[in-house]
Amino acid sequence: MVELNTQSAANIAVVIPALNEELAIRSVVSAALLHCPNVIVIDDGSSDGTAAQLADLPISLITHAQPQGKAQAMLEGFSAALTRGYDGVVTMDGDGQHGAEDIPRLLTVAAQYPRHIVIGARLRGRNNAPGGRRFGNDAADWFVSWTAGQAIVDTQSGQRYYPREVLELAKNLPHSGFVFESEILIEAANHGIRCVSVAIESRYQEGRRASHFRPFTDVMRITRMIAWRLFCGGFRIGNYLRARREPPIVIR
Repeated sequence: MVELNTQSAANIAVVIPALNEELAIRSVVSAALLHCPNVIVIDDGSSDGTAAQLADLPISLITHAQPQGKAQAMLEGFSAALTRGYDGVVTMDGDGQHGAEDIPRLLTVAAQYPRHIVIGARLRGRNNAPGGRRFGNDAADWFVSWTAGQAIVDTQSGQRYYPREVLELAKNLPHSGFVFESEILIEAANHGIRCVSVAIESRYQEGRRASHFRPFTDVMRITRMIAWRLFCGGFRIGNYLRARREPPIVIR
């Protein structure tokens, strides 16, 4: 495997939205700092000691007085990265389900696939995931792939690399929550930016805070967003056929 160029890590930021993650956030951020010197954490109105856990770490911390949702937290992180001139960002959740050791692989693949979003696809140990989560993820993959015109693996993973162009596109997206993370893939595809997935570990450990993702509710919201886009776009039959015909790009 190609080793990560130190300069490439210096030109990106790691963006970590967090809500009530005092048990995990320090270890998550400390691990990220081992691979990238530019870490931006958005504390989305936590009522616990999330911010206090980060007080002595060399990071940029954005705090909300009240929760504003993951999408808004990510957008503020994107805005900070754009203002500072970074070439792109890696996103990670603050609960520890994403491994910072995968950052070099994402950036290596990003260098090999310009104008691509790189998704950390939870393929290793996938059977450890709860059945409801697997069903919800598979359903979302099917709908998002249709609308984007490309087969995409693990559209619901929050560990991704976004090039700068996508950060600019994200400013105008109307939806929030997990819908935002699906819509950004579709909007990028509309501008010729494709996705490549990199296999990472699926981490579902006992004792960890339950995910904010709700398989039924969030998939229904994603489906409504996609249905509207398909209706407005004439159902994109060509996209559907292309997504069915061409295999996804997956780096094992």
